Amino acid sequence: MNEGNKTIITVIQLLGFRTPQNIKLLIFFLFLLLYCLTICGNLLIITLVSYSKTLHSPMYFFLSQLAVADMLLATDILPNMLHAFLVENITIISISNCITQLYFFAISETSECLLLTLMSYDRYLAICKPLHYTMLMNHRFCWKAVITTWSLSFLAVLTYTVDISKLQFCGPNIIDHFFCDLDPILQLACSNTTLVRLLITLSTVIFGFIPFFVIIISYVYIIVTIFEIPSITGRQKVFSTCSSHLTVVSILYSTLLFVYLIPSRGQSLNITKFLSLLYTVVTPMLNPIIYSLRNEDLKNVVKRIINNLLK
Repeated sequence: MNEGNKTIITVIQLLGFRTPQNIKLLIFFLFLLLYCLTICGNLLIITLVSYSKTLHSPMYFFLSQLAVADMLLATDILPNMLHAFLVENITIISISNCITQLYFFAISETSECLLLTLMSYDRYLAICKPLHYTMLMNHRFCWKAVITTWSLSFLAVLTYTVDISKLQFCGPNIIDHFFCDLDPILQLACSNTTLVRLLITLSTVIFGFIPFFVIIISYVYIIVTIFEIPSITGRQKVFSTCSSHLTVVSILYSTLLFVYLIPSRGQSLNITKFLSLLYTVVTPMLNPIIYSLRNEDLKNVVKRIINNLLK
């Protein structure tokens, strides 16, 4: 259909990764393995937190919700990538399906930012306000916080994805990426995107920057409190309770910073794809590993389950 001199498109070609034919099958099985590890690792976290009474604490409750967000992100991105490796590395997707993928991608990232903020607040209370911890971080607050997190994520992303769905998109219908990311979709729009970009900026400030600064402020107080502990052993013990969270926050926000805040002109498409791969595929797989390897409580529960099975 033509409107003026512009061709309105209804499907998009995702170019994905230009993989040589002779290693395509190997790359397919590598990403399939990553997907399986992501789902199994995060399901293990959820199962352990549900199974063991010793893990029925706010930190592990938030961790189980983070695992849900990671599974949502991996399931939104990886199946299309796997399909592309089996065909011609190009995914043909309708505009509506592309926007749907963007919607669930944005939900998972928004909820992850909010959940990491809740986890930093939990660590702040546990380390800086231990006498008030039980009263403030109670069961009721945790459920309210998680329900609010998911509700805000769904609604906030819905505000601009609905407007994106009302846009008209013009050719060429090609996105040189492996998933429907925000900026490549908007670059195809031949309608006015001012309102959409304003809503996205507002959402980024509220659900991206503000949580990030809350996390930073929480860790400033945590570090100050840790340095007030007289013994080195005591400092190490306290810091070990938040080192996993700090690692995950650093990985997530550093990759998001490079992809979305550094102008795209300053980086090649291959670098953008690689960095996007880190936070969409690698990070959801690494999160349960990081928390499991650095957490004695989780390791003890796993050992106890294995010992019970071997009896």
